[in-house]
Amino acid sequence: MTPITTTAELAVFCDKLKGQPFVAVDTEFMRETTYWPKLCLIQAAAGSAEACIDPLAEGMDLEPFLAIMRDQSILKVFHAARQDVEIFNNLQAMPRPLFDTQVAGMAAGFGEQIAYDALVRQMLKIELDKSSRFTDWARRPLSENQLTYAIADVTHLAALYPILRERLESEGRLGWVTDEMANLTDPAIYDVEPENAWKRLRPRKHAAKYMAVYKAVAAWRERTAQTRDQPRGRILKDEAIDEVATQAPTDADQLDRLRSVPKGFSGSRFGPDLLAAVREALKDPEAYAPVVERNRTAASPAAGAVVELLKVLLKARAEEAGVASKLIATVSDLEQIANDDAAETSALKGWRREAFGEDALKLKRGELALVLDGARVRVVEVRRTPKAASAG
Repeated sequence: MTPITTTAELAVFCDKLKGQPFVAVDTEFMRETTYWPKLCLIQAAAGSAEACIDPLAEGMDLEPFLAIMRDQSILKVFHAARQDVEIFNNLQAMPRPLFDTQVAGMAAGFGEQIAYDALVRQMLKIELDKSSRFTDWARRPLSENQLTYAIADVTHLAALYPILRERLESEGRLGWVTDEMANLTDPAIYDVEPENAWKRLRPRKHAAKYMAVYKAVAAWRERTAQTRDQPRGRILKDEAIDEVATQAPTDADQLDRLRSVPKGFSGSRFGPDLLAAVREALKDPEAYAPVVERNRTAASPAAGAVVELLKVLLKARAEEAGVASKLIATVSDLEQIANDDAAETSALKGWRREAFGEDALKLKRGELALVLDGARVRVVEVRRTPKAASAG
């Protein structure tokens, strides 16, 4: 097949997409050595229209396709959408509304994070050729095998979507994935503002001095990675941010003593700027440090054991419902429930509360028990025996 390489050709193709109820979309990109993903190919299919679009073609303007991504009347169907959505968000074209067949697959009983080829195999009985999976999509010209592989990612996706949606509707589970789809198109999760970079990490302390330096170093790394277009980890590892925040070095000698910082880092082009960021944060830690929300309820001594019981309950209920446990609750949700019956967690709201949350609270209260029945765990109600009247 021949890819679309001109803006005029793209406009003609996009005219065919207008008015379609949905369009299946996939991208091929490279980002192993860069901060920003390099978009190398876009695949799209809707109705009888399908094409590979070459964003690297000279003079190509993607605006006709970006307008389709912004069109609220057309549903955009992806598989494992997060990185694709990140790319379109960077292009100011958040693809709404969205349907992710990987998330839908979890609600339909296909397990957690099912791969696209596995979903196609199970639902369409088609075996995909994955020989071009690991290829250099930035090289031109693209081979016929590469283009055939690429377009199959959306032609089969377009066939999958109606079947998967109908299955979820018939089982009353389409609403189960609605929240997840909304989360995927929340701009906040794709925020690359350097001052917010610390939020993606896991600070180990809450003291103002530690958090001020932590935030400053994370912001410095984010700005540097963006400016140089290099992966964050190539600038500084996450564990180094924690150690710098803990030790708060203010000169080259102190910086070079840190175990997680590369040898000679202070003398590199990065060292002086990093130290300057630390010193700036230390001028007024109380003012610069971000406010970190902490759990409303302190962990009880038995919380760890309760979490382990909740994990077993979650697995049992997920298996009974034929849904991936990850879609119902995360370990973080379980930890919050273990510490607080009124925790602000999605596992205690809506369909998740009905499928699991209510039982989780009953288990905590001793109203449910977990019983091993062969290789299977059963959940049974505990019948409380009334206390005998005391003899008078």
